[in-house]
Amino acid sequence: MKAAMFHGPHQPLTIEEVDIDKPMGREVLVRTVASGVCHSDLHFVDGFYPFPTPAILGHEAAGIVEEVGLQVGEFKPGDHVIACLSVFCGHCDYCLTGKTHLCQTRPVRAKTDPPKLSWKGQAVNQFANLSAYAEKMLVHENALVKIDDTMPLDRAALIGCGVTTGVGAVLNTARIEAGSTVAVFGAGGVGLAAIQGARIAGARTIIAVDTVESKLAKARELGATHGVNASSGDPVKAIRDLTNGGADYSFECIGLKIAAEQCFDCIRPGGTATVVGMIPVGQKIELDGPMFLREKKIQGCSMGSNRFKVDMPRYIDLYRQGRLKLDEMITRRGKLEDVNEAFRAMKAGEVARTVLMF
Repeated sequence: MKAAMFHGPHQPLTIEEVDIDKPMGREVLVRTVASGVCHSDLHFVDGFYPFPTPAILGHEAAGIVEEVGLQVGEFKPGDHVIACLSVFCGHCDYCLTGKTHLCQTRPVRAKTDPPKLSWKGQAVNQFANLSAYAEKMLVHENALVKIDDTMPLDRAALIGCGVTTGVGAVLNTARIEAGSTVAVFGAGGVGLAAIQGARIAGARTIIAVDTVESKLAKARELGATHGVNASSGDPVKAIRDLTNGGADYSFECIGLKIAAEQCFDCIRPGGTATVVGMIPVGQKIELDGPMFLREKKIQGCSMGSNRFKVDMPRYIDLYRQGRLKLDEMITRRGKLEDVNEAFRAMKAGEVARTVLMF
């Protein structure tokens, strides 16, 4: 099969012929139909997070089941599925208390088993237990959710990460109240999803913060009531002015130290800041200590605190009802060979999401 190979930071991905094994046990072989290009992958390409090479990146995908292992009972060939990096074991303390997204014993092949992926005779590292920049994925059945055949798979792919992370950060992690005020830092794929989550939850004021005017315009299209350009002024002051003293909830959806600090600074006493973006390894966030005396809170978020086998079908229902807009989030569609261009366009702020079609 064809796959986009990651050779190390600051190097372009190359299109290679890669061998993929047959499914064993509870594994499922999926033919990739669509794969979104997510900013999280760019963190590894840019060297902010380490990952062993050679590897195949990609983690936001939807496709069709081709083959299943002997112990798989949930899926069969022909099923349409969304993949999720929150693969879970089902028996650890986190899984048994309903926090499958925090599972620490995610199922992987034993070292004595043959590699799932190989290239030129050497094993290839599977990224996020998925490796979605490839024509096929070999994954555990606890990394998939079945969806009905009428859901367009390019839009379903967005639900695999960006939508689940952004909407889930609002509905699951922060659990905002209707009528609250919300600020979202970053109007990329995850930020736009968080804005939509705030709209779905009934927030009365939704402030999008970005440095690109076209992205702020897209944010307004998807539910933001206000836009703040952080390149032309202090976004914290702007948010305080718009909310009469500070937002009830804020969300950092970029992965920048300064944005995380502003995310905390802009909330009112008793407010909650949620860091969704991937802050680079080793960076520290600096907060003003006395602000904690005002019961201001800051928390992290992992993949929208998802219960993806339940959440993703619900998001599809919201899409069909017109309450969750996915078509508008896809700026470009491309082929696997366009993956490096997709990264360039993302860094340039030209796209909300590029979806690679197989």
